[in-house]
Amino acid sequence: MTLTRVAPLVTTTVARQKPRRRDGWVTAIMVGPATVLYTVMLIVPVGLALYLSLTDWDGFSADPAFVGAANYLDLLDDPDLRRAAFVTLLVAAAGTAGLNLLGLGFALLVNGVSRANTFFRIVLFYPHVLSALVVGFLWSAILGTTGAVNNLVTSWGGEVLPFLSDPTWATITMIAVLVWAGFGVNVVLYLAGLQAVPHSLIEAARIDGATRRQVFRNVTLPALGPSVTVNIVLSLVTLLKTYDLVVSLTAGGPAGQTQTVAYLILWNSFHDARLGFGSAQSVLLMLVTGALAFVVTRLRRRGELAVHQ
Repeated sequence: MTLTRVAPLVTTTVARQKPRRRDGWVTAIMVGPATVLYTVMLIVPVGLALYLSLTDWDGFSADPAFVGAANYLDLLDDPDLRRAAFVTLLVAAAGTAGLNLLGLGFALLVNGVSRANTFFRIVLFYPHVLSALVVGFLWSAILGTTGAVNNLVTSWGGEVLPFLSDPTWATITMIAVLVWAGFGVNVVLYLAGLQAVPHSLIEAARIDGATRRQVFRNVTLPALGPSVTVNIVLSLVTLLKTYDLVVSLTAGGPAGQTQTVAYLILWNSFHDARLGFGSAQSVLLMLVTGALAFVVTRLRRRGELAVHQ
């Protein structure tokens, strides 16, 4: 090949490499801040928790004492953790069901374009805007032993209702408040899913004589499959790490019967100065949360595929 033919090829190759390098730098600049933030806010804390879970540290001494898997072995014999795990799973299961049933129900009611629907959407979403601590203090003032409801009941000659003083009542109350404070997000997500359902399918089903219930069961609900999956996973993950509302509503009482795993982690880590043991609990909670989210997602995807086949 002559030099006259080689020169244009080299020039073309170099010209192509310059835009590629430029694109690589642009990609690095755009992705870099998010990568740094993700590393600092997630990767580093998770790695630090893994390290501290293998130590016996009170949070103040200079050098954490390495104890290996001792903290994880202690978890197996911890009655407080077993009770907190049961409460957490109960809150997650019942709360997820309540959030999604209420979210889908109200989304169906306020679906459509009108001023009334816009107003009710704002009202339904508003509790989620409030801080969970504020929500807890608010409902504690309403449902406490000397709260507004019990003052009204006793003024009518009734007995004090143990909303927050009885273990069973307190757990039910906590779940109800969590659902009340959070289902507005589910309403918004289900509304987005409902608006994505092809209107032609609904009209075709109605022309064929299907009732509203049949249209919902055979057309709307299958089309909402991805929205249902997202709502269930988000609700489950959020409820498994419930902490702030427990602090302000029940403070883990009565007698520690409403302590969740997240509440217990912070109690052991900072109140009892057992940061290594609390880190082991947080690692366990992270693994369980990830496993449950993965299982639920896989089951939901199988259900969606079965519906579309």
